[in-house]
Amino acid sequence: MTLDQRIQLQQKLETCESFAGIAGDLGVSPATISREVRRHIVFERRAKPNVNYNNCRNRFKCQKSKICEQCNSPKKYKLCRRCNFCNKACSEYEPDQCARLVKPPYVCNGCGKIMECSLEQRFYRADKADSEYRKTLSESRSGLSLSEEELKRVDNIVSPLVKQHQSPHHIWVHNRDKLMISERTIYTLISSRAISAMNMDLPRKVRFKPRRKKLNFKVDKQCRIGRDYECFKTFMKQHPDSAVVQLDSVEGVISGKVLMTMHFVKCEMMLAFLRDSNDSRSVTDFFESLYCSLGADSFTRLFNVILADNGSEFTNPSAIEFGPDGVRRAHFFYCDPSAPYQKGSCERNHHFIRSFLPKGKDFSWCSQQDITLMMNHINSYGRNSLGDKCPYEVFRYFYGDEVLGLLGCTMIPPQAVTLGNSIWREKNS
Repeated sequence: MTLDQRIQLQQKLETCESFAGIAGDLGVSPATISREVRRHIVFERRAKPNVNYNNCRNRFKCQKSKICEQCNSPKKYKLCRRCNFCNKACSEYEPDQCARLVKPPYVCNGCGKIMECSLEQRFYRADKADSEYRKTLSESRSGLSLSEEELKRVDNIVSPLVKQHQSPHHIWVHNRDKLMISERTIYTLISSRAISAMNMDLPRKVRFKPRRKKLNFKVDKQCRIGRDYECFKTFMKQHPDSAVVQLDSVEGVISGKVLMTMHFVKCEMMLAFLRDSNDSRSVTDFFESLYCSLGADSFTRLFNVILADNGSEFTNPSAIEFGPDGVRRAHFFYCDPSAPYQKGSCERNHHFIRSFLPKGKDFSWCSQQDITLMMNHINSYGRNSLGDKCPYEVFRYFYGDEVLGLLGCTMIPPQAVTLGNSIWREKNS
């Protein structure tokens, strides 16, 4: 549907027209109208003038008072049903739903009792519906769409044959019914290191000059569903004491080595780990090794909530959230597109890294020991926001020396802290 059709749909819902009548006017089927409305419902829980949100089935006859030990409402109501928080505190709470929302039109558009209703309300908004549709359409046409199970299946077929010096064309011709992907996709999977086979296993390809075009491989194109920034804010409201770790990547030159940074927001501690390429497999493999070295309890404490940007290297969140046994070990969320300010503390801390490794500098000469030494100096630098303590001290207070030892962190004495590449002078000379 176009934006004009969606605007007409919203206007006709406001006048309480039936789906069949709307479908006839717009030239589509009633099923299309039904799917459009249900896919793009906007939920609202907002208090109206003199009406607070309360969806308890007993809200009209309840006479309870003083349910909360210390009422959080700015107004001290005599009856708890008039307070915004009684649904959470009452043990006899029973959720109620308007009968209008379980059958067409499924939304509150056109309802004359909106200003008197205290239930959760649902609306169809043409502008938001069109925005969601455009976003879904854009994501569905970018990158590749293969699940983790499909990748393993393709890997088990392609990689052994490539290592037998068979070309991707030969493999695809004789296994197309098993692979169910195109020949071009096989080359893309190899180039993006999504499978075990690499460009080095293709004798002819290593002679070609690499293309400048950046690969945009997404392991799971639906990874943002249930993990966007709004979901992150909702989760943090429900679990305000959860520690947040912000993930990002720091690149040197195109197709070169790259750093993955982990910023612990509460203590402003940042870890950085060197990877050979900026792909999803290197991220998930690193988290698996980190889980094995830290153990289940320490890993869950450190990485309970993870917030990352929309880079293709972070498009396999389920492999990080769940272990091989299917047990949840973290909660993964994404910032909005083009919104780096939503993890601003991580972005600010990257300024320290750029004082050692300027933009455009090749990281190929670095080793993980060099990066660890750099981060030890950065984390030993005192911060005003931490009461003149350094992130290392605050992190040690929260998690202890044992975890710091497992992460390979060492504190640098204050007089010896250096925020420049002179710490590698001997190596660079």
